[in-house]
Amino acid sequence: MSNIPETGRTPRVQIRLIVIQVLVFSLLLTLLGRLWYLQIRNGEEYTNEAKNNHVQQVVQPAVRGTILDARGVPLADNETRLVVSASRTELMRMKDRGKGVLTRLAGVLGMTPKEVMDKVRLCDSKTPQPCWNGSPYQPIPVTDEATTQQALQIRERAEDFPGITAEPTAVRRYPAPGKARTAQVLGYLSPVTDEEIEKAKDTDSPFLRSDQVGRSGIERTYDKYLRGKAGVTRYEVDNLGRVLGEAENDPAIPGSTLVTSIDARVQAVAEYELAQAMKTVRQETDKITGSKYKADAGAVVVMESKTGRVVAMASQPDYDPNVWVGGISGKEYAKLTSKKSNYPLLNRAIQGQSPAGSVFKVVSASAAVRAGYPFNDRYNCSASYSLGGRSFANFESKGHGPITLGDALKYSCNTVFYALGHKEWQRDGGLKPNKGAHDWFYRTAHDFGFGSETGIDLPNEVSGRVPDRQWKQRFWEANKDSWCKQGKKGGSYVEQIAYENCLEGNQLKAFDSINFAIGQGDVLITPVQLATAYAAISNGGTLYQPTVGKALISPDGKKVEEIKPKPRGRLPVDAETIKDLDKGLRSVVEPGGTAAWRFGGWPQDKIPMRAKTGTAQVYGKQTTSWFATYTDDYTIVMTISQGGTGSGASGPAVRNIYDALYGLDDAGNQDLKRALLPKPQKDLPKIQPDGSIEAPAIKPYDPESQKPKDGTGQGDGLPGLAGPPPVWRD
Repeated sequence: MSNIPETGRTPRVQIRLIVIQVLVFSLLLTLLGRLWYLQIRNGEEYTNEAKNNHVQQVVQPAVRGTILDARGVPLADNETRLVVSASRTELMRMKDRGKGVLTRLAGVLGMTPKEVMDKVRLCDSKTPQPCWNGSPYQPIPVTDEATTQQALQIRERAEDFPGITAEPTAVRRYPAPGKARTAQVLGYLSPVTDEEIEKAKDTDSPFLRSDQVGRSGIERTYDKYLRGKAGVTRYEVDNLGRVLGEAENDPAIPGSTLVTSIDARVQAVAEYELAQAMKTVRQETDKITGSKYKADAGAVVVMESKTGRVVAMASQPDYDPNVWVGGISGKEYAKLTSKKSNYPLLNRAIQGQSPAGSVFKVVSASAAVRAGYPFNDRYNCSASYSLGGRSFANFESKGHGPITLGDALKYSCNTVFYALGHKEWQRDGGLKPNKGAHDWFYRTAHDFGFGSETGIDLPNEVSGRVPDRQWKQRFWEANKDSWCKQGKKGGSYVEQIAYENCLEGNQLKAFDSINFAIGQGDVLITPVQLATAYAAISNGGTLYQPTVGKALISPDGKKVEEIKPKPRGRLPVDAETIKDLDKGLRSVVEPGGTAAWRFGGWPQDKIPMRAKTGTAQVYGKQTTSWFATYTDDYTIVMTISQGGTGSGASGPAVRNIYDALYGLDDAGNQDLKRALLPKPQKDLPKIQPDGSIEAPAIKPYDPESQKPKDGTGQGDGLPGLAGPPPVWRD
């Protein structure tokens, strides 16, 4: 026996017992508290979750709304195809991560295993196309061109293809009516991402994992209306997954139909003529460099002058939007995004920027009037203009003596605008601007809509640039450190320029202002900006927000929401000045004008034509061709990068578009039966009782067979002219 007394052990035992009791009671209290939280505090929430464990959802994607032209011709619709899809979630649960299933699938589809596996891998910054950029939890399309036999093999041998489905599905289609691709305007679709699903979760238009969304063009702008609402059927199932009954059914609601202001027939003409003009000019030689013109990009906009609605918009190079349907291949993706192909995804009508050249002179003429120079006064059109020891020549060093501003537009006289721009720079204080400097030329450019987005209903429009004093200051602040580091007084030409910019790059100099007056220097504009400005001159001064969408029609055809033209401002000159501008631009196409040789035989008495030519110099490149025109009905602007002269490169194409619109032959005789759109179409396509719209037939554009003949047999491609063309101007 121990010699330790019993009374000596009792306190320690009691302490241990107390500690154990406290621990037991603490655990019991914690357990009771947790039970209260689960069963009472959050009981309803967990009950609902438990119920949902026995409910399975089946999603039925909504049929995407059709995109129609102004007459009801489908520009984008849907067709039923057999789509084979793979559940990446199920494949990743397999021991071989689905490699065996995908290999067997490749054999059935006539593809290589690598092609199939590439389709279901996830996109990231290092993974090239093809890959899946949608949610990894939704079915991934492997092909949308499966045959009936292939689909039957997959469904009959389901045990060999777990996680693989073959179902008839509505797939987006871009039918290119009359060969009018309308690619950059329409845009394309791709799968919704997890980030987009989360972002739209609490909005009135949430995404489902099965959704395809618009990524560019009007597919993106009107995605909310075109997408519709997917159907969801909920089934009650037991623990083994057996269906016990249908719990709830929300039927799919198709997307709305979007009617555009695009006329597919005019679009086909615009695309063809732009491409043909670029092809033709590539055969011509640049007299300055001695090499062939590159004509590497171009754009054309056809707009209703009185509404701002876009009738046609084409951009080159272009692409077939169908390459995105069902997942784009790596080869096609590389082609669309490579420098070598010159980025065909760009819509150069709203994203292409370049100096304006002489088409900008309507702005300078308006600025001169605002500054107090009467439009019909006489201004010296000398052969050259001297500034700081440098001489700035007129085109071909020709002078016309004292002329009005209207004649300065007609002959595209640079020296008149050089002098006006220089005088205004001096009046504003020159290098030390007055506190109240008017900057009329720069302010007028802004008021014409340049330097800001037009607000067209297409995504990713660029704003162009008006290089005023504020821009010069911002540009200098952003580049000063680099200039100061690179610059060297008395160094090489580049080092000397950097040195000067470091010291005074924020100054608006006389050279900047005279260059700006003829649309050169640092000014940048887009074709849609120019079309909007010239349309405003045509309609009496209203600047419209250009629109492609014309109306949204509900799936049943009962609700029509018209997208009305939206004025966004007025030209900063009075009605008298607008009339003077109009008269000056009309003289451009009449004898002696720079565009007269492109409009020989035009019925000026019946369909008054106005125009302005422009040839913009771009540093390190060949000149950019600009041609801006309008009638009472339409405004057409075309530009060709590295395409040479304004009327020389773009002129014939613009004339041919007008001829197609009005049904004119080369001699100016009109045949309304051949006219595509002699007046803008105001009405919407007729809706049938079942909500459908009957589409009229459309033929591909054939300039040889569709253009009226004048019987002269000239065959020289120059409207209304016999023999060689006259000497070009601007």
